[in-house]
Amino acid sequence: MSPQARRDDLIRAALDLFGSRAPELVTVDDIVTRAEVSRPLFYRYFSSLRDLQVEALRTVTDGLIDGLAGLEEGPPETRLRAAVRGLIDVADHYRAGYIALLRSGSVIATSETDAAIDEVRNRAVALILDALGVSEPSPLLSLTLRCWTAVVEGALLSWLQERTIPREALDTWLVDQLTAMLTTTAAHDQSGTFT
Repeated sequence: MSPQARRDDLIRAALDLFGSRAPELVTVDDIVTRAEVSRPLFYRYFSSLRDLQVEALRTVTDGLIDGLAGLEEGPPETRLRAAVRGLIDVADHYRAGYIALLRSGSVIATSETDAAIDEVRNRAVALILDALGVSEPSPLLSLTLRCWTAVVEGALLSWLQERTIPREALDTWLVDQLTAMLTTTAAHDQSGTFT
């Protein structure tokens, strides 16, 4: 196995374990047992457990950003639905890591993981603005989009843990919420930037 493949295998083992318990409860021994490697091999690739935790969570955020990158062509609503569907797919694929990333109070939260989460949020806002054809959003539009990304995060977190609504209804519901929020914002936005 190549060094990168071994590193990726350790990250996958950590993400798998996050599915059954909180990341702060996963130990190096748990990870090496799951990956079927030795402790010395673990430390060849990661300086500490925290280093692996951050890398595992970064894998999730990179996946989210990549999932946002492939917007379909077409009208804004079609593009937004595709983006939300992509987010749901990636969050579901990295379910445990996504939950660990967003769970408030996690001891894994660091300035690096906070920056990675902000990068996903900023990318989501930029893609929505692009889909809407807006290059310089008003403060109210920016606030609307940031609030909506918080709604998406909360909804995905709940959906991944509870699965109380069908998956196919989730993206429609989230995009309909954004549409309603944008309609309200347009009615209140005096800047003329967004109509």
